[in-house]
Amino acid sequence: MRLAESTWTDAQDADTDLALLPVGSTEQHGPHAPLGVDSMTATAIADAGADRYAESAGERPVIAPTIPVGIAEEHRGFDGTLWVSPDTFRSYVRETLESLAESGFDRVVVVNGHGGNTDAIRELCGRVSRDGDAYAVGYTWFDAVDFDAFGHAGPAETAVIRQLAPELIREDRLEAAAAGAAEGWGEWVAGTNLAHDSDSFTDSGVVGDPRDGDGDLGAELLAAAADRLAELLESVAARTVDPDAGPASDR
Repeated sequence: MRLAESTWTDAQDADTDLALLPVGSTEQHGPHAPLGVDSMTATAIADAGADRYAESAGERPVIAPTIPVGIAEEHRGFDGTLWVSPDTFRSYVRETLESLAESGFDRVVVVNGHGGNTDAIRELCGRVSRDGDAYAVGYTWFDAVDFDAFGHAGPAETAVIRQLAPELIREDRLEAAAAGAAEGWGEWVAGTNLAHDSDSFTDSGVVGDPRDGDGDLGAELLAAAADRLAELLESVAARTVDPDAGPASDR
């Protein structure tokens, strides 16, 4: 059940305490890929993971509306990028989790599509779980799949969008994207990244070669991410939670 497409009585009658909260970003992904890559990907993986979980469990988690703006100030040098502060992000996502718990959806997986959100999600999920409003964990899809050359707007993300919405890839800009790309993220010295913003080390906003990302790779990555999410949902559903520091209700 997608909450945004449901009524309040549908939510009241839902026979599950599991929910998915997709979280992404609206940020540059080179001259060839859309600003909404991270949000689109998180939404698609949440949906596919819910389907896979339902096949074995017999219930489908509720899917909350995607949060489309995250911690992305590192891309501010490229037009169209939107961001909020880490404090705002943590508060917004945490309060969204608390409102899900108020409706009885108090075991939540935050499905994340943007690396800049990862640390904040881990922190806020821990806080929500410790405070007893809900049991929440973060799932960052590219940390769960086996692919080394992820980059940024590189082969992996380009491949995923080729699979989800191929019309959004600007084919005539791929050469420029590759020509201005960096080989790796940041400028590292003694284990320290000297670069705070991406435009200081990549001219096109890209890390990696997006020309290597075809639809077949995208399908493979999306399937793997959905499978791993379904596996996580099984563990979250089966987990015994301390009643003094976990889900506040039991459907």
